[in-house]
Amino acid sequence: MRTSGFEGSFLGNPERLADGDRLECKICWFVYDPALGDPVSQVPPGTPFSALPMSWRCPECDGERDQFMVLRD
Repeated sequence: MRTSGFEGSFLGNPERLADGDRLECKICWFVYDPALGDPVSQVPPGTPFSALPMSWRCPECDGERDQFMVLRD
C-alpha cells in the first residue's frame, strides 16, 4: 500500500472512510454518492464506497478505486 497520496485521498484504505462519504474521481470528476449507488455497475443505493467490489472502477472513465478523493462538504 502506498504511504503518500494526493490531498483528499483515502490511499486505498477503506478503513479511512465513513459509510456516507462521497468520493470524486480525480481523473473525470465523477462523484460516487453512496445514497445513489452506481446503476451502471448495478451497485444498489445505500452501498458505501468501502463496500464496493475491489474490481469496481469509475463508470465514466474506468479509473481505479484509489484514484478517488474524499469530498468534504
